[in-house]
Amino acid sequence: MRIIKRLALVTAVVGLAAVAAPSVAGATPGSGVSAVTIFDHVVGDTQYVLKEITIAPGGSTGWHYHPGPVKGVVTKGVLTHHESDCSVDGVYRPGQFINEESGTGYVHIGRNLASTPLVLSVLYRNPVGGPLAVSTPNPGCSFE
Repeated sequence: MRIIKRLALVTAVVGLAAVAAPSVAGATPGSGVSAVTIFDHVVGDTQYVLKEITIAPGGSTGWHYHPGPVKGVVTKGVLTHHESDCSVDGVYRPGQFINEESGTGYVHIGRNLASTPLVLSVLYRNPVGGPLAVSTPNPGCSFE
């Protein structure tokens, strides 16, 4: 029941969005990532999607960007978030929120560098018919 309340809180605080990432030549696919869709709804020209995402120890989202804004909260584990210049722009622990900007100017990767699974509740707000994320090549970092 706590997770339902958290998801309701996140839903009330942020927007949502939809779809799956198309493949891109040279893209860096995620590894050790699984997701369960909790909510998927269209209002006007906006699609809202709430997912519970789990990243296994050593896993990552792969390099990508989002066509719409993304909001999330860490429920278990630790998320290490990198910008396209390879720098760490945040380390997020349970109860901490993350906001990701949209567009090609915000290429990033989320990594689980810990020895336990990372679980996130994530809300996407996208234009209807667009992907939730677009995979991109590694921008030149020594990790993927």
